[in-house]
Amino acid sequence: MAAEIKDLAQVNADLQEQKEHAESVDFKIITFSLAGKDYGVDIMNVKEIAKADKFTFVPNAASFVRGVYNLRGDIIPIIDLRTFFHVPLERKADGQENMLILRINEQVYGTIVDKIDKVVGVNHESVQPPHPIFGDINIKFISGVVEKEGTLYVILDVIRIFGQKKGEDGKKEHSVVGSGDIFAPPAKPAEQAVQQPMVTDSALGFIKESLSALKHFTVSALNDAWLQRRFADWRVGKSDADLQLKNVSEAEEFLSDFISPCTGVFWDDNYASIIKGVLPRTVGNVIQVWNIGCGKGYESFSFACILKSMYPNANLKIWANDNDIMAISQVPGMVFDDLDDVPEYCQPFLVKGSNGYSFSPAIKDAVVFEYHDVLHETSLPDLDFILVRDILSYFSEDEQTKMIESFSEKLKNQGLVILGRNEEMFGGSWTAVPESTNTVSVFVNNA
Repeated sequence: MAAEIKDLAQVNADLQEQKEHAESVDFKIITFSLAGKDYGVDIMNVKEIAKADKFTFVPNAASFVRGVYNLRGDIIPIIDLRTFFHVPLERKADGQENMLILRINEQVYGTIVDKIDKVVGVNHESVQPPHPIFGDINIKFISGVVEKEGTLYVILDVIRIFGQKKGEDGKKEHSVVGSGDIFAPPAKPAEQAVQQPMVTDSALGFIKESLSALKHFTVSALNDAWLQRRFADWRVGKSDADLQLKNVSEAEEFLSDFISPCTGVFWDDNYASIIKGVLPRTVGNVIQVWNIGCGKGYESFSFACILKSMYPNANLKIWANDNDIMAISQVPGMVFDDLDDVPEYCQPFLVKGSNGYSFSPAIKDAVVFEYHDVLHETSLPDLDFILVRDILSYFSEDEQTKMIESFSEKLKNQGLVILGRNEEMFGGSWTAVPESTNTVSVFVNNA
């Protein structure tokens, strides 16, 4: 009997170990649907997600090529996966198509799908080999299938579809989409597409120089997409002379469209809800955050309250830095006469004292405010989040590059950088978080 009990205990232990291993995550996929079936691609191949409804037609291209698209100045081919895989097309009422923007080796492709769903964590050992039962899709384009929470996802082999793989003889094999016989858009239409409007006249160059001289604002890959949009609006109804920024006031007016919501104040309940939507559902027992340009502390305390509400059992530490010593010095005296002086999501973290309401020790002790110039090296633990809204754009391009490189080093793998709404990461291995909106820009570190 003792031997049987021991064997049963060992079996239970083995089953538990198998369950825990199956639930672990060692890579992530972005899931989407085609004709009602669920698919996924490795998040490492996804540059971003987008919507679009106007593509430049390419004569003599394959049927699955919808055309080319101007993605912030880069002309990329657009592949309709529904046509490629011979599945029924779901037409959008508003004409907007859902696109996964993929980076395969050095080439960027836009792929049209019916619906983009979510990010799913997967363990490699839980992925099963493909089987011919998966409908019209040839199994050579499937790297495997995986079941998560009752849903079966077919994981596409986008390297085989779009890139190159080595064959059994060791030689590189052309992909279906990348082969010249099937996808060879003529050079002339693509060149014409490049010439279509992304404004490049001298007035735009003057705007860049004026922003730098008047407001120390540096245009780079970090914010160039915003500049192109802003200048297109700014130039409407103006002569060349009127386009020039003649003083600080006009420069500030031009930049008014750049600034993120809730700058210099507590994040309101709506913005807090958006931030919660882009944060991961689970984190470790310790959360380390670097808040650059914390100012008077409103942003730091807003983020602290959000993190405490989402991860109540985690040990939180926020390193809040600013080079404005006067702003930093005002933080300890932050007291409120009424609960309504702070957003609703912050109110549970207030305590009442003789002078009014202030943040509880759980929040105050979680945030360390320090005077610091971020261009100077600082010692920090491995970080989960970096909060740096609208700050990098006021550094030189070399300084921006240096800072972004330091982010990659200081952030944990899969850690998040939260930028201003009109900024985006460049260089390194960064992927836009699919839940990002036009209100906040979030990128994951894949280093």
